Amino acid sequence: MGKPTGFMEFRRKPVPYRDAQERLGDYGEIFTDPDVGGLQRQAARCMDCGVPFCQSNDGCPIDNLIPEWNDLVFQDRWQEALDRLHKTNNFPEFTGRTCPAPCEGACVLGITDPAVTIKNIENAIIDRGFAEGWVKAQKPATRTGQRVAIVGSGPAGLAAAEQLNRAGHQVTVYERADRIGGLLMYGIPNMKLDKGVVDRRVNLLRESGIEFITGVDVGVTKDAEELRSKHDAVLLATGATRPRDLPVPGRDLNGVHFAMDFLTANTRSLLNSNLQDGEYISAKDKHVIVIGGGDTGTDCIGTSLRHGCKSLVNLELLDKPPADRADDNPWPLWPKIFRSDYGHEEAVVRFGGDPRQYSVVTKEFIADGNGGIKAIKTQQVRWQTHQGKPQMVEVRGTEQEWQADLVLLAMGFVGPETAVSEALGVELDARSNYLAEHGSFHTNVPGVFAAGDCRRGQSLVVWGINEGRGAARAIDEYLRGESQLPAPGITLGAATG
Repeated sequence: MGKPTGFMEFRRKPVPYRDAQERLGDYGEIFTDPDVGGLQRQAARCMDCGVPFCQSNDGCPIDNLIPEWNDLVFQDRWQEALDRLHKTNNFPEFTGRTCPAPCEGACVLGITDPAVTIKNIENAIIDRGFAEGWVKAQKPATRTGQRVAIVGSGPAGLAAAEQLNRAGHQVTVYERADRIGGLLMYGIPNMKLDKGVVDRRVNLLRESGIEFITGVDVGVTKDAEELRSKHDAVLLATGATRPRDLPVPGRDLNGVHFAMDFLTANTRSLLNSNLQDGEYISAKDKHVIVIGGGDTGTDCIGTSLRHGCKSLVNLELLDKPPADRADDNPWPLWPKIFRSDYGHEEAVVRFGGDPRQYSVVTKEFIADGNGGIKAIKTQQVRWQTHQGKPQMVEVRGTEQEWQADLVLLAMGFVGPETAVSEALGVELDARSNYLAEHGSFHTNVPGVFAAGDCRRGQSLVVWGINEGRGAARAIDEYLRGESQLPAPGITLGAATG
């Protein structure tokens, strides 16, 4: 490393978010512009650790060459750092903004000290690359004459499209929504991932020769077998879009919505009219309860606060995580510890306290007499281990009612929708995902592949990129008998991208 003693000389100092009070007034990104000198000092903290667990599967599913580009940033060699970053990651501007950074959880320095600010450095590299004009469309030198259809334009679909296009195949991406990006466009709010950032990358992909078709729901509005017959291979990258429901009394009351319906409508209205068309679920002047404590729940919190909600509570079924790693959660596994994200910080600024309530189960949605919701009934739970498995026990006498005009269900997803898989005859696995093995990505239907959340289940953007890249290699091998594209877990030369 350029600064072998850097980890002993410099303390961790992440790039801060914008002031919470300020950012609550808009939908601009929450991030601030980093100080270049500060980033170089942070990059200097990367140790000459021998075995960089940050780029293992426990750390980075796409094997980002983290120590290498940290060193290049320290040396002020930013364009070379960008080249190294793009070797393994098609879309660092997406992961640098949205990834929870398992690489930092696996950082060797993190065993004894705060980990390197890997995510900040990654994001700064790609943002500088765009600012300097270093990021350009990459058109293949020759075409194979073979056509591939990709159903779904989230991170897996886009990564596969870029890789297959680089291999010379003609790629067409079909998206049922009105904009390209899938989860990136409508599943993540603008304040965490500006949609101009998504469009910028999509435009580069389009310029490189990839065709995008929106408003087409394969298996519903477009015949899936016809699509298959007109292409040499088909990749299903439809995501895991079936939300987990909460079937308790009163579930059908007005005012109870799935989180993704809330977030999608908000972003579409924001992009179409700056929320002037009213085509979204408004939290303004409402008592809001968000059920579910993950990233989607946080995004519902941040969006509700920007609408101007009257109050906000976030209910979580599990116990509050510990401040430090538990004995059964050792390094380099992802640290399951208590964290406060942007939405929690904003709730503290707006209402004076953290909105999260732990170890709470929802028992009933209470009607207001006019078909709407006025409250929810909950009960405290206690978690214990029974025969090696966690078991939930409801605590008597802890029933409570919470005032609610709007309830958002953010409890994750249970698998992909099945219209296209049924139309093609694709088998499902025990978890209702499309059945295809990681590495081959081939379904039971000849020429039909699956990748991303629809294959592995709900996961991270970075895993979507891993799967898209892997599926692209598998499809290339299927079409040509061999492939020079990199496989998941393998880093090849610069020419492979």
